[in-house]
Amino acid sequence: MPSYSSPLLSLPGAVAADEPDAGVAAHYGDLFREQRALAAGEGFVDLSHRDVVTVSGADRLSWLHLLLTQAVAELAPGHATEALILSAKGHIEHALYLVDDGGTTWLHTEPGTAGPLIAYLESMKFFYRVEVAERTGEFAVVHLPAGSIAADPAGAVVRQTAYGRDVFLPRAELPAFAAAHGPAAGVLAFEALRVEGHRPRLGRETDHRTIPHELGWLETAVHLHKGCYRGQETVARVQNLGRPPRRLVFLHLDGSEVRLPEHGAPVRLAADGAEGRALGVVTTSARHHELGPIALAVIKRNVPADAELLAGDTPAAQETVVDA
Repeated sequence: MPSYSSPLLSLPGAVAADEPDAGVAAHYGDLFREQRALAAGEGFVDLSHRDVVTVSGADRLSWLHLLLTQAVAELAPGHATEALILSAKGHIEHALYLVDDGGTTWLHTEPGTAGPLIAYLESMKFFYRVEVAERTGEFAVVHLPAGSIAADPAGAVVRQTAYGRDVFLPRAELPAFAAAHGPAAGVLAFEALRVEGHRPRLGRETDHRTIPHELGWLETAVHLHKGCYRGQETVARVQNLGRPPRRLVFLHLDGSEVRLPEHGAPVRLAADGAEGRALGVVTTSARHHELGPIALAVIKRNVPADAELLAGDTPAAQETVVDA
């Protein structure tokens, strides 16, 4: 949706987020309070800027099974899963967050990516009995954190995951949902908890070369023993014969620095100083209510796991996410 602006930006204290989350609130005046509320299972996050796509028809699951990295041919109603769409060379093009309601598969994905996603899906329909539709204009995604005792809105489609519930809510119901499920938390709080959980995000942890093995997506979004799909050869070859060229790491940043390293900031060995060779990049940084400044980064696989690093100009200690 061009120039989207959530109605919840009218809530008290709301400060609009920057890209890639423009259109919703970065925070509502107190970042750490919002994080603590989410960690305690309270409140919700407005993710209404994310794109929503549905796939309906009798063949939807068997058809998606042929296209996605995940096994979904027998996906049970109400069971949440993640999946990727890869290029022919195995590079990640789309990350999808799915649930099936027994008649329709619902998914949400990054803002602005529904168009290319639907174009690809439409090109692969052939004789299958499926209908693909963008539903972003009709439905919004809101997130209830893990541990929330809030009731699901009547009739809503819900993705239940270990870190919370994604609710596909009619857009007209956003203000009423906010009034009933507050306090609202901004996307900065949501992102801080995502970084803490080592969960990769398309467009932040990925670039045009990223393969699933580098980010730990094999565990959540790839089924290694399903049938062929585009890019499967690369997945199998790297899994069976080698290791990925890069790996995701979690960084504990020096808390004395005022500014967080930006997305794309170079990562170097601390021993080499600020003029040393770049060995990777910071992908997402955040201020966490308990851990302090933290980040995710993608670095070369052969960087020693115990090496002290510089994230931009900030000293950082790494924690392994993907084994070297």
